[in-house]
Amino acid sequence: PSSQEGPLAFSFFAKGFSGSYMKSMTSQIERRFEISSSVVGLIDGSFEIGNLMVMVLVSYLGPRIHRPKIIAVGCLIMSLGVFLSVMPQFLMGRYNYERVTVTVDNSSTSVSACSPASSVVLSELCSQKCKCLWSAGCEKTTNSYLWLFVLMGNLLRGIGEAPVMPLGFSYIDDFSKEENSAFYIGLVRSSGMFGPTLGFLLGSFCASLWVDIGVVDVDTISINPKDTRWVGAWWLGLLICGAVNFIASLPFWFLPHSLTKEGENENLKISHLSVQGEGCKIDSPVQPQMKFSEAAKDFLPALKKMFGNTVFLVYIFLTILQYNSLVGMITFETKFMEQQFNVSVAKAIFLIGVILLPITILGMFLGGFLIKKFKLHITEMAKFACITFIVAYLLNLLYFTCGCEVLQVAGLTAPYSGLKHLSSPKTNFMASCNADCGCKMDQWDPVCGDNGITYMTACFAGCKSSTGTGKNMVFHNCSCVEGQVHGLGNSSAFLGQCQRESCTKAFPYFLALQTACAFIFALGGTPTYMIMFRSVSPDLKSFAVGIETLVGRVLGGLPAPIYFGALIDETCLKWGTKNCGGTGSCRVYDTNAFRNVYLGLIAGLRTGCCLLYIVLCVLIMKRFKPDGKEITNIKNTERSTRKQPDTANKKEILPGAITSEESEETCM
Repeated sequence: PSSQEGPLAFSFFAKGFSGSYMKSMTSQIERRFEISSSVVGLIDGSFEIGNLMVMVLVSYLGPRIHRPKIIAVGCLIMSLGVFLSVMPQFLMGRYNYERVTVTVDNSSTSVSACSPASSVVLSELCSQKCKCLWSAGCEKTTNSYLWLFVLMGNLLRGIGEAPVMPLGFSYIDDFSKEENSAFYIGLVRSSGMFGPTLGFLLGSFCASLWVDIGVVDVDTISINPKDTRWVGAWWLGLLICGAVNFIASLPFWFLPHSLTKEGENENLKISHLSVQGEGCKIDSPVQPQMKFSEAAKDFLPALKKMFGNTVFLVYIFLTILQYNSLVGMITFETKFMEQQFNVSVAKAIFLIGVILLPITILGMFLGGFLIKKFKLHITEMAKFACITFIVAYLLNLLYFTCGCEVLQVAGLTAPYSGLKHLSSPKTNFMASCNADCGCKMDQWDPVCGDNGITYMTACFAGCKSSTGTGKNMVFHNCSCVEGQVHGLGNSSAFLGQCQRESCTKAFPYFLALQTACAFIFALGGTPTYMIMFRSVSPDLKSFAVGIETLVGRVLGGLPAPIYFGALIDETCLKWGTKNCGGTGSCRVYDTNAFRNVYLGLIAGLRTGCCLLYIVLCVLIMKRFKPDGKEITNIKNTERSTRKQPDTANKKEILPGAITSEESEETCM
């Protein structure tokens, strides 16, 4: 099967590559379209919606259709979806970040941020060349809804990805030797693991480039990648992802409907099965209606049998909580690192791609290797999975110690030290030192004072003069800074928010802790997955995988980014302003509240997981003997345990794989 292994491995690489790249770009998309975290969560969840729309149909039709061609169409749809997501970049025009400082090129003219007369000029939120229209309906211009292109693109990507795994795995399994099938599938999955790593690395590179690279002179940009207004070249990587998905589709057009069974001449039985396979191929066009009615008739009894299985039912609840914690954590991980530890999004993405993903892959493989090496039975696997999860969960609680102080913003998170606040609630950002400056409340172009406190704009710092241009502009004679450094006179402030050095120092400890947690969680991942296969009867294994995927995605993958995003939005202290009015994306979070919400949600979901793991262990130990064989009074799998006490333990069936028994049934 080497002829189909290569293309399938590359298609796995392509879907992982574009999927992880999209995950890494959530912050950039949020800022570019000036949307909230909950809307970003909705965009992220649209992939799951697309996937679920066709997953059941594709899995059911599996052997009855030309699988390679359906995979080829899937890869093309993924490519189309990615290219559709790029469209807004070419429809929106240049990105004009929120700023109030007007820079005058080739001139040393001093700009006074604090003076009622100049406040009108300084309140420009667009660059000098951009004509900005302030009107009532401005917020509802076409630009406001261009993020729907990204949502629809993600939806298409979900539809396109659906056939790749189930049809690819069953195609390999049908035409390879039984003993080689797991090896080939493992090979394809492991090559696919390189996709997410490279996707995150590409994401890191693109996030460090300015969004309008090639059109705008980067030297004129007055912000750096650590700024919450910075938008990277999110669209550039999508063009590469689209091209990779398109290339992945090409080889599948040339693969046959079916292949000769591997090694059919070596063994009469294998030869006989392959002849049956050919018969199946000839008959399939005549029989689909009958097959469908039979399947429909058996569907409800099979469903009842599955959910009557207590072990499987507990496993499903466990899966739902696992999906919620994992998807929520991954979606907002880069934002969490940026806000808590003062690292740029590009650096956070890079570290996830280089450290966390490979260590997770290693954990998954090691988990599978330990099962094989020590021939673990279902009872031992349950104990192993439970212990690793509880250890990782306890380590996970240490995240709360890796805190960081809130960014000190005058009038927002810190007082104008020693100066009396003005009483009006509308002017809580004002103090006596900037009361007559005519500052606008809805602006965000931070400056960092000599005292280590950030001011929302140079106007709020009460700065009277400036030197330099662009990102090198420095403001002088800032009355609010002066008040805090005991009237030393020439108190200055420079562009950008103050750096929180202590946070950056705490980051390596957080990263080491996260790496350890990821490894231990992944170690127990494979044994947990195998519990599902060993706890249901052989004829229901494929159905079990379908239910697990469906339930996990509908109740986990889809809602988690939305409610995580909505709760994170609640911790925002200062929202940005769109070019033409209206609320943009968040500029400053209450980092303590953010940490408690983000880590608290994950810890809460995982507490539920811990309890369900313990319940699962108890149920499995009651239902199975210590050697892994099932106690025969259980109706669900009584027959299969009597017939195949050994093969049930030896053979591991992967998602989408078709067993020899199923192959025979299909052809009858």
